[in-house]
Amino acid sequence: MLELILATLVTLGLLITFHEFGHFWVARKCGVEVLRFSVGFGKPLWRKVDKHGTEFVVAAIPLGGYVKMLDEREGDVPQHKLDKAFNRKPVLSRIAIVAAGPIANFLLAILIYALTFGIGTTSVKPVIGSVADASIAEQAGLRSGMLITEVDGKSVQSWMQVQLALVRRIGETGEINVMAGQDASWQESYSVSIDRWQEGVRDPDPFSALGIKPYMIEVPAQIGKLVAESAATEAGLQEGDLIVTIDGSPVEEWMDLVERIQSSAGVALKLVVNRSGEMLDLTLTPGSRELDDGRVVGFMGASHPPVSWPEEYLVEIEYGVFESLIKGGQKTWDMSVLTLESIGKMISGLISVENISGPITIAKVAGNTVNMGLVPFLSFLAYVSVSLGVLNLLPIPVLDGGHLVYYLIELARGKPLSQNVQDLGLRMGVAMIATLMIFAVYNDITRWFVGS
Repeated sequence: MLELILATLVTLGLLITFHEFGHFWVARKCGVEVLRFSVGFGKPLWRKVDKHGTEFVVAAIPLGGYVKMLDEREGDVPQHKLDKAFNRKPVLSRIAIVAAGPIANFLLAILIYALTFGIGTTSVKPVIGSVADASIAEQAGLRSGMLITEVDGKSVQSWMQVQLALVRRIGETGEINVMAGQDASWQESYSVSIDRWQEGVRDPDPFSALGIKPYMIEVPAQIGKLVAESAATEAGLQEGDLIVTIDGSPVEEWMDLVERIQSSAGVALKLVVNRSGEMLDLTLTPGSRELDDGRVVGFMGASHPPVSWPEEYLVEIEYGVFESLIKGGQKTWDMSVLTLESIGKMISGLISVENISGPITIAKVAGNTVNMGLVPFLSFLAYVSVSLGVLNLLPIPVLDGGHLVYYLIELARGKPLSQNVQDLGLRMGVAMIATLMIFAVYNDITRWFVGS
């Protein structure tokens, strides 16, 4: 829980601070007096006033932030300070100030992605483990053991890159073009036919929808780490135990054990365990856990020991400083396009709106990626930064994009829209964002607590 809270605070705090700093920095460069720079809403937990009179605040509710500027629309402005009021600045200056927040998010994403490319990662090559009978992947000619090198013309080196390429095709009709073969030097093109692929599916699984499973090395059914006070510890299992049989049936490898445990929630199982050469009889009664799709599965509270992949299945992804920056920019662009495409597909009904996530999901994922290591957490941080940048540029009044629309209209007309029109748009924008937030939180609750 502590890791989850800290990961959430770091994620939201950093992204909000960068976004608001973009507004703040450009506002000062344009000669606007900044009254307050706040990270969070509600009661201030910490505050400090600088030599320019700007109050810096960290508030109690870390779900946003704001930069308050001198503005005649929000209060009386002394005569000698009128030239420092936001509303008195030229329209191009106001456009620059408003756009600076989302731009800061994109720049942060570029830097973080560049850092991950510079640090480098060891990933598992996208080698197909199995292909389901009669699946669209089998019909296209894909087979077990093939190495995937391209999806829709884009080079892929890991399963994560394959997944991102497939996600872009959700809800579409046509063909997914895959380059695959027995190794990187011998490749052929395969066309996988899709028809409104995964349309409206909540939490879509591109690999299962294609009918492929990534290759996995065989892991012995040996106990590694144990969760305290779990079904495994109550049964007397210890680290290093090798599960030989369950109810008399042999257990070949770890996934055999997992499948049997998951299908036996609350059912007493008779185990034969090899403990340092000694055969022991134990009884294990798996606990029960409800998944997001409503299914109830068993679990025992144990993992297998760390396993080492053969070198031929691993790939090192690492770049120099300059190339990392270029790759960071490309990745930020790709994720921005993916986010916009996903929003468009949600509006048209091709992607289920149940996939919209809110702060609870962000907290959960942040906590999980922290446990996975530095690079996964940084990648998640960059992705959320891209999402914030894109969402804030949407032409919805109350968001930065809505204000930009007003200022662009003013630039074209030579005069601003009437205050009544702007106020009406503001009320509509607040209603839209409030509805979206309620829907996102509802999805979070059903996803994580209800399981339906």
